[in-house]
Amino acid sequence: MNIKHVAIIMDGNGRWAELRGLSRIEGHREGVKRVGDIISTAVEMNLSALTLYVFSMENWRRPRPEVEALMSILEIYLRNEMQKLAKDNIVFRVIGDMAKLPRGIQSLLEDFESITRTNTGLILTAALSYGSKDEILRAVRNIIKDGLKPEEIDEKAFEGYLYTRGIPDPDLVIRTSGEMRLSNFLLWQAAYSELYFTDTMWPDFTKEEFKSAINDYQKRERRFGALPNVFSSK
Repeated sequence: MNIKHVAIIMDGNGRWAELRGLSRIEGHREGVKRVGDIISTAVEMNLSALTLYVFSMENWRRPRPEVEALMSILEIYLRNEMQKLAKDNIVFRVIGDMAKLPRGIQSLLEDFESITRTNTGLILTAALSYGSKDEILRAVRNIIKDGLKPEEIDEKAFEGYLYTRGIPDPDLVIRTSGEMRLSNFLLWQAAYSELYFTDTMWPDFTKEEFKSAINDYQKRERRFGALPNVFSSK
């Protein structure tokens, strides 16, 4: 099957570190190293879009020192990688409640989106301060605010109010670290996505396993509620 968009729940950094007697922050630093590998592999495999679940709305509940460290790691990554990704023809998008992020990071994200807006390559989306339930509620509120009539609201109209408008729904959602749930990630968009769960923790998720997940997807048959081809009329 053709694949255009892969979304990844990058889980297991903290546990990876704890198993090695390291601080959870060291796990997050190690996890960042995997991001570049996965982006380059997505480009190599001619994907149209890659969405990474970087920081959820629920992550704000973590201990303050860990949240501050995560924000620092994010800021460093953006400063170090922004120009390189722009030169690689990457289109950068960010989804989530940006108002909750530190102002300096907000500015960097705005700059990143701006300098890559005219690029034509992979659409790289970072889900930051993101929660799918929050996204859906915001869409509903804005639909009401705009005064749409009930008969004007269909799937296409509703999707125009989501953060992800203009980005194709994910064909495949990957979650690392052995957990088997979506954790409030792209609930609307992933309605018909194929799911791939692996016990591998994010810092150990290699290019090879990423390719293996995509190969696994390509062996599946997506029917979207219809009958398999073997039963269809000819």
